This record gives sequence, C-alpha cells and structure tokens, in this order.
Amino acid sequence: MPDAPASIKIRLRHGEAFAMGPGKADLLEAIQATSSIAAAGRSLGMSYWKTRHLLDEMNACFTSPVVATAKGGDRGGGSTLTPTGLEALALFRRMEAEAGTAIAATVEAFQALLAGPR
Repeated sequence: MPDAPASIKIRLRHGEAFAMGPGKADLLEAIQATSSIAAAGRSLGMSYWKTRHLLDEMNACFTSPVVATAKGGDRGGGSTLTPTGLEALALFRRMEAEAGTAIAATVEAFQALLAGPR
C-alpha cells in the first residue's frame, strides 16, 4: 500500500511464537488462491522450507490446523484453508481494518504537520 498515509503492523503473540502477522496472513491468502503450499511460497518469494516453518508455527498456536493438505496422485495434491484458517485470516484482516479506521483522524492531524509532497 504505497499510497496509504500510514500503516499498522499487527502481530499476535501466542507464548513465544507469533500466531499471526501480516506475512502469515499473506501466506494463507496465497494458499487460498493457489491451492498449493509450494506455489504460495513461490508467489511470495519464500522457500518451501520457510512456508512449512510458518505453517507449522501457526498450527502449533491454534486449536486445529489452519491448512489441510492432500497428497499427490493422478489428480495432484492440494492445500486448502481449514475453517480455523479461514476464520483466523478473516479476523486478522478485520483487526487490521479496524485499527486503520481507529487512527484515521489522528493520521490526518499528523499529516497537517508535514511539509509538502515528497
């Protein structure tokens, strides 16, 4: 969002791990779009190892897995978000939107203090 006047980065901890943050949300969206963990990682410039690590970390944080996988075969494998993954993603994106709305007036006041366009 280069045109956005401000951005908020929300990361939600669960113990020592981050259960969700912008990168993990992007990964879940990419898996939803591609139906593939490997393709999702590639589309985000991540190695397969990194995508698996992030998914393993999320799965350890939630009450049930966030992604369901099917092994390959004649029709190939695939990955889909589970109901937990879908709900976690939706709630996270909602938090981001609500946070942006909450600070909009303050961002506008802050911008009034800034010099002309850069």
